[in-house]
Amino acid sequence: MKNTLPAVLFAPFLVAALALAAPTAALAQGAPKVAARLVSEDSTVAPGGKVTVALEEKITDGWHTYWINPGDAGAPSEIHWTLPQGATAGPIQWPTPKRLAVSVPPDAQLMDYGYEGTLWLLSDLTVPATARPGDTVTLKAAASWLVCRQICIPEDAALTLDVKVGAATVADASVAKAFAETRAKFPVASPWKLVYAGGANLDLYAAAPALVAAHPKDIAFFPLQSGAILNPAPQRVGFAKDGVVLRMAPGARAGSLKNLQGVLVLTSADGSVQALNVDAPVGAVPAVDFPAASGDLTLLLAIAFAFVGGLILNVMPCVLPILAMKALALAGHSGRERREAMLEAFSYSAGAVLSFAAFGIAIVVLRELGNSVGWGFQLQEPLAVAGFALLVFAVGMNLTGLFEVGSVTAGEGLASKGGLTGAFFTGVLAVAVAAPCTAPFMAPALGFALTQTPVMALSVFVALGLGFALPFLILGVWPKALSFLPRPGPWMIRLKQILSIPMYGAAVWLAWVLYEQTGRTGLILLGVAMGALLVAVLLWRATRDRDGMVRLAGIAAAMLLLVGGAGALTRMPGSQPPAALTVANAFTQAKLDGLRAQNKPVFVDATAAWCITCLVNEQAVLSRPDVKSAFASKGVTYLVADWTNRNEEITRLLTANDRSGVPLYLYFAPGSTKPVILPQILTQDAVLAAINS
Repeated sequence: MKNTLPAVLFAPFLVAALALAAPTAALAQGAPKVAARLVSEDSTVAPGGKVTVALEEKITDGWHTYWINPGDAGAPSEIHWTLPQGATAGPIQWPTPKRLAVSVPPDAQLMDYGYEGTLWLLSDLTVPATARPGDTVTLKAAASWLVCRQICIPEDAALTLDVKVGAATVADASVAKAFAETRAKFPVASPWKLVYAGGANLDLYAAAPALVAAHPKDIAFFPLQSGAILNPAPQRVGFAKDGVVLRMAPGARAGSLKNLQGVLVLTSADGSVQALNVDAPVGAVPAVDFPAASGDLTLLLAIAFAFVGGLILNVMPCVLPILAMKALALAGHSGRERREAMLEAFSYSAGAVLSFAAFGIAIVVLRELGNSVGWGFQLQEPLAVAGFALLVFAVGMNLTGLFEVGSVTAGEGLASKGGLTGAFFTGVLAVAVAAPCTAPFMAPALGFALTQTPVMALSVFVALGLGFALPFLILGVWPKALSFLPRPGPWMIRLKQILSIPMYGAAVWLAWVLYEQTGRTGLILLGVAMGALLVAVLLWRATRDRDGMVRLAGIAAAMLLLVGGAGALTRMPGSQPPAALTVANAFTQAKLDGLRAQNKPVFVDATAAWCITCLVNEQAVLSRPDVKSAFASKGVTYLVADWTNRNEEITRLLTANDRSGVPLYLYFAPGSTKPVILPQILTQDAVLAAINS
């Protein structure tokens, strides 16, 4: 299960359903599933003295009851006391629970926190001070619990316990032993400092050198706060120099926590167990290595996935504009020496691989600093979007012939240093434009990389770059692949001008992304900046034969406009799109949880204005009449998780589903809590099959 269903929402649903079916359930299953009684630790108690009373639950084999935080579903046991005047009762004292994985048809996975076998829940009661020796104090309790296996049955019992008043005497040895064994299961105060750090992961750090030396066989955390962690997700242990780090997946409410509260359970190599109370503030957590959890990707498999994903990324819609640059470079190879073609192919590959590595390093560093960023994060900043738009606009002007870089005319100087430099930066630009998109196989590889050490993460990003560069590299080292192209000549100038069209189209697309982020003001500023860039280029052409100072003065004036526009963009609050563009069914975790609690089907579209693959899917599939009518007939609620600007809640949604970027499509069927993850390249058949299954 990837999305937590809070018990406070799920439990009423369970109870309501069970209330309707109670007679049938009782006949089919037999009742009760829990035998309960009250047990006093002391046989007599002094007037005004305290006595500890246990609610004993003998639970039928295969069934379980719940801890104070039941986990993904369920409800804790309750005791409502009816006491003589002057008597008081303290809260329930909870032993350490177990993790109870529960499969729910058809494919959901829940994680409950509860108890099996015989359970004692202790409460401290105070006898009235007015009681006299020889009196009997009657304690009455209305106890209730939810006992579950594949179905859940609410049960209750009215219990009575008589306690004699007199000189305090301990009960018999067997009772004393049971109380002692129960208290041994209570968590104790931690002898070590505990802190936690949130973000893409939730890391709990115990500054305990002794634990490093002892190397516990298992460490598990049980949260007191519902929604603090994704309960079914694996918990990974990493050892730092001076302590232990437990890495967990954050839950829906992790971002609102002040202190992380719960119980940390340590299991030693000899099987002994110690539970510690946790009330950890936010603090610095050291970087450590975490082993891959069972069933997760291994490093080698993640590298293979990244390589294949990078290869496929070449044909994704977001890379289409940059094919203009690649096509021009390929045309330049035709009819030339193999060595020249190889050098440019390796130069392009170096630019692509180094760019992917740089993106990976930037993402890892930002996440380690506590920022919730993912793949394509740079286009969540208006200034970066404007910068890319100006860059692509400049490339378009270069291809049109308004100015030239590196002497890329018809075959002249293509083997020069400028040609290699141009190939290198073509690779850089290709990665920059491709970065907002994810291809098949990329998503699990990147999700794995962002949970690993920096070195392991970097190896995945490098593999992604190698896959992305491979087609161009093959064309460079295998000249026969270029035999279909004519020799370089005047036709290349015409090709350049034709290929400028998708570059201008990309500039228009990025301008639209900026409008989505900042509104009309940002679009106007970008227009001014593009105009300034055009003026600078024209001044450069017009003053080539004039005094250098005049030329520089004109260009400087144009550049001032560019700098002024950039400064204005940095001061704009790029987190609010125009009011007219807000989505009625905007995703929030609370909205998703509410719909799931009502057992309604939900389709979540995680998208962004700067993700061309997302836009193609929306136009080609999600906007089709057949898909819309299927959503309507099935009562599917369509939620849009718009990641155009930074959004911590959407970042957590992506992380919870092992993704680091968009697009991501999730379908939550009624009765299941594990979503169906649809392909990133959508088809109508895939969507209809998911909602009709």
